[in-house]
Amino acid sequence: MTRRPVIGIPLDSEDGGGYSALPWYALRKNYCEAVARAGGTPILLPHDPSQAETYLDMIDGLLVAGGAFDVDPALFGAGEKHGTVVLKEGRTDFELAVTKGAHARKMPILGICGGQQLLAVVLGGTLIQHIPDEVDDPLAHEQPNPRTEPGHMVVVTEDTLLHRVTGTLQFPVNSAHHQAVKAVPETLTVNAIAPDGVVEGIEDPAHPFCLGVQWHPEYSISPADDAILAAFVKAASA
Repeated sequence: MTRRPVIGIPLDSEDGGGYSALPWYALRKNYCEAVARAGGTPILLPHDPSQAETYLDMIDGLLVAGGAFDVDPALFGAGEKHGTVVLKEGRTDFELAVTKGAHARKMPILGICGGQQLLAVVLGGTLIQHIPDEVDDPLAHEQPNPRTEPGHMVVVTEDTLLHRVTGTLQFPVNSAHHQAVKAVPETLTVNAIAPDGVVEGIEDPAHPFCLGVQWHPEYSISPADDAILAAFVKAASA
């Protein structure tokens, strides 16, 4: 039997409340379901930066998921923190360690929503801390309709990894974020833009598969979403 590629997904975490009064880990089921549907075997990674290299020895690809929190602005050189910014330092510390390690190994990486923002910062980019304060006439990037429905379109840059994977230059996406990538170094490529100019995708052309998307392809809003997960898992099986 052919071995399915193992995809590591860092968990989300809370200090307590809801599921348990004590600190707990969690992850939406559709992340794991989407990876399995694409042909991978998902495993979930707790937040221990000292174990990052051990985890990387166990997996074939890294998927950095989104969450209701933000990357510390100090990590990309911002002098002030916007009042809307919410931090999860333990999760961010681990995701920084495991993402840097995966990138150094040329391991396939897929960053989703906040995972794209983390990936951008790891690779030298900066972030918009709150879209309504920095973008003129912005779209509702925290869409009012359900996440299982489209929120807006994205336009894809030709001859990018995202273009090759999806085979299209425009498709609908869902949207659940108040931050976005602001600027990236010349070593990275912006591969998708929203109608209001907000960056929706980035990639590292020097890496075999290093892709960030601002939306949530695990919801399978369009065939492009399924193609992204399939290409990521295929890269992890190489």
